[in-house]
Amino acid sequence: MAAASVETQGVAAVVVLAAGAGTRMKSRTSKLLHKVAGRTLLSYAVDAAAAVEPEHLIVVVGHQRDQVEAHLAEIAPHVTTAVQENPRGTGDAVRCGLIPIPDVHGEVVVTMGDVPLLTGETLRALVGVHREHGDAVTVLTTVLDDAGSYGRILRDEDGEVVRIVERKDCTAEQVAIREINAGIYVFDADVLRAGLASLTTNNAQGELYLTDVIAYARAQGGHVHPMVLADRWEAEGVNDREQLATLSRVKNESICRAWMKAGVTIIDPATTWIEDSVDIEPDVTLLPGTSLEGATTVRSLATVGPDTTLRDAEVGEGATVIRTHGNLVTIGAGATVGPFAHLRPGTEIEAGARVGSFVELRAARVAEGEQVPSLTVRDEHRRP
Repeated sequence: MAAASVETQGVAAVVVLAAGAGTRMKSRTSKLLHKVAGRTLLSYAVDAAAAVEPEHLIVVVGHQRDQVEAHLAEIAPHVTTAVQENPRGTGDAVRCGLIPIPDVHGEVVVTMGDVPLLTGETLRALVGVHREHGDAVTVLTTVLDDAGSYGRILRDEDGEVVRIVERKDCTAEQVAIREINAGIYVFDADVLRAGLASLTTNNAQGELYLTDVIAYARAQGGHVHPMVLADRWEAEGVNDREQLATLSRVKNESICRAWMKAGVTIIDPATTWIEDSVDIEPDVTLLPGTSLEGATTVRSLATVGPDTTLRDAEVGEGATVIRTHGNLVTIGAGATVGPFAHLRPGTEIEAGARVGSFVELRAARVAEGEQVPSLTVRDEHRRP
């Protein structure tokens, strides 16, 4: 019983690093507020962090902090923010994250705000490895065919992590190592504080490397074990628009697979986009070119598409929606809409109604069984 309670208890703190400038995005919007499957990168990080039930959840902000703090106030008002005024490296960012909790003891998880595919299950597993070994530090790693610019993992003969070498500081031999640092850790809080205090800028980038806390922990006799990710995408960060598109595709593939396993027919998953907040019942058919967004719900036996975009829409059982754009609309059971219909906010199409081709409806009510002929514009706001 005691072991089970230890396994399920929360951690002392999670520090989410979200202070970077994200200059490669070339955007006036903070990198952390760009979206994958309809949700911001930062929202995924906060949700994953919450899975380990931290007593304190700290987000370190910096560049475009006003945007980030405003977004956090909307999605996670319980989160505490800490400010990294100047970009002096990951070690300095974590040091800033500990300022609001100077006396914290226990386990501190450090993760990043730009890894949207990282799951709470993975963070819980990492904490489990940390507890199993009684580690000073536990490191999330993954193996890549091309390790690129990532920090390399150096292990000893027992498989423990000796140190992490940043790419710019690697020797020719170390560059060939394929196991890389995912940038996500569990630290003993006391080791972390002391290790941060020992950091110097004696490296190729002149920064305070969080990874140097690993060597410090080992020098103090602490254990440092890795946990290797099976799914490398969980460790993949977003630094530019190309990576954003890649991770959006990977996330969408995962969403489509999950819905198909739940009984939804998706004719062409490669051209069907479903945001994370959508709800679909079994026996729905989605045709190519369909995009379901926001709080959209599609009931059983409905057919949507091809070439249809619905946001915050409700599609009733057995309805058919063809080549239609709809936003904030309700489509009743057995109704038929399209092709080439434009449904503006507030439109309600009741059960069994038929809306023809090239129809535009704005805040309109189509009665049960009614037929709206093709080439019709109906705007309830314009009625006397």
